[in-house]
Amino acid sequence: MNAQKNILMVTTSADSLPNGKRTGVWLEEIAVPYLTLAKAGLAITVASPKGGAVPLDPTSLDEASEAKWPDIMELLKNSAPLKDMQAHGFDAIVLPGGHGTMMDFAADAELKRLLLDFAKADKIIAAVCHGPAGLVGAKKPDGTPLVAGKTITAFTDEEEVAVQLEKVVPFMLEATLRSEGANFVGGPMWAPHVEIDGNLITGQNPASSEALANAVLERLR
Repeated sequence: MNAQKNILMVTTSADSLPNGKRTGVWLEEIAVPYLTLAKAGLAITVASPKGGAVPLDPTSLDEASEAKWPDIMELLKNSAPLKDMQAHGFDAIVLPGGHGTMMDFAADAELKRLLLDFAKADKIIAAVCHGPAGLVGAKKPDGTPLVAGKTITAFTDEEEVAVQLEKVVPFMLEATLRSEGANFVGGPMWAPHVEIDGNLITGQNPASSEALANAVLERLR
């Protein structure tokens, strides 16, 4: 990559589920792609629906988190509001997951605007784990669902049941993506799994975070 590439990384602003359980972005799913892409020399802008501090899913934290990824912890104290973002100037958009995305991504008009503009410009759209919640309701330039006819993956319904949140989340991600015409491919639970269909790159779970970032890098090359 000769000229520096620019990445828009969009995280959730939602900090709780309908049952009151605290949530947010899953730390590994932003930290690993961010650091992988930054190490390769890419410039990254972090934005969220509301802007400001990004909530972190407490389940994704441990005593070593702040010591392991101090720069990411600092970064998440202030994100840009999505309404101020434009697809122009960015080469790819990356959507990390966390259950917070199930609360705000699918209904966020600004995210849908951005995804449509990225699709119109045939730029890379990447999402991991619950990040593909942002693809729900997103449209192609012809008005059909963005995922229709596309081979993708995401956090599977089997994995959702395994974490006992299938009756808590507002919708089941895999089933909803399938209902919009996606060719959904699920791999073994918790194992790294990435699907690449043109400029649409998706990862199944937290373990897929690094592979997703590497797939974005390879596509940019």
